[in-house]
Amino acid sequence: MSEEMKTECEWNAEEMSHARVASPSPRSSVSFVGVRNTLPSDVDMVSPFVEQIMRFISRFRVADRDNFEIELALREAVVNAIVHGNQEDPRKRVYVNCRCMADGEVSVTVEDEGSGFRSDAIPDPTSPDNRLRTHGRGIYLMRTLMDEVHFEQGGSAVYMRKRANAGSDATRKPQ
Repeated sequence: MSEEMKTECEWNAEEMSHARVASPSPRSSVSFVGVRNTLPSDVDMVSPFVEQIMRFISRFRVADRDNFEIELALREAVVNAIVHGNQEDPRKRVYVNCRCMADGEVSVTVEDEGSGFRSDAIPDPTSPDNRLRTHGRGIYLMRTLMDEVHFEQGGSAVYMRKRANAGSDATRKPQ
């Protein structure tokens, strides 16, 4: 990881303390730990940043295929925010909030400083007319790999959620 990336993350990363949120059952609550991070609009920062977030996530999830799916969806969301949202403008930032529940569920929000877009206007990359296009698969991948994906703030923020994996232990403590 470059020294600039390390410094950027150290200055802008804010780990949220353990918290309890209401759950559907009146007798229980769900614990979570989250991290908020800001990164510059520089595609060279994507890989080290995603690796850092995945190390955080791996503290709360049993390693399995789903973790790769989270990683790929996160990578696509961050690249889209930098390239399409912020137009690679070095003055703009990407904001990432990641929350890991005690049971292994992960939710991530990636927000850019762009003007947004209409997610329903993105062509289907699986249609015969679009199969040979060299771009346009990021949103499709996010929707395929994650359990829930929706766009907020006019398309300048994407919320993604992956349910707990089967091997998660609700009593597992962060390392």
